[in-house]
Amino acid sequence: MIERKSGVILHISSIQHRLPLYDATLAYAAAKGALNTYNKGLANEVGPKGVRVNMISPGFIETSGAHGMIVRLAKSRGISEDAARQQIMNMIGGIPIGRPGQPEEVAELVAFLASDRAASIHGADYVIDGGTMPTV
Repeated sequence: MIERKSGVILHISSIQHRLPLYDATLAYAAAKGALNTYNKGLANEVGPKGVRVNMISPGFIETSGAHGMIVRLAKSRGISEDAARQQIMNMIGGIPIGRPGQPEEVAELVAFLASDRAASIHGADYVIDGGTMPTV
């Protein structure tokens, strides 16, 4: 990419680098915090050489793995999948849009940021979390 003076690097992080769940996934959150630092440093290094670097920080996305977790939680607690999904959303502080994100929604953001339409977007962190992160 540096030789071509063109390219895009997209890091997939998590909102946990800003909103860690200390009682469940602190090590994961710390790793994503390190990725955030690396993303910024790499952007500063390779941006002048024509390579764009950005990061995407999803919140709770209902992937097949997350759906499996919902199913296991529902079975272990004797509740519906909808109730289990809601418990997970409550655990992370709620999702104002009322549902987890979908993988396709993240994929659309990836496609946009990788495209020439995003040619001036560099060194950014895009949060896609349905409003979970509190605004400051």
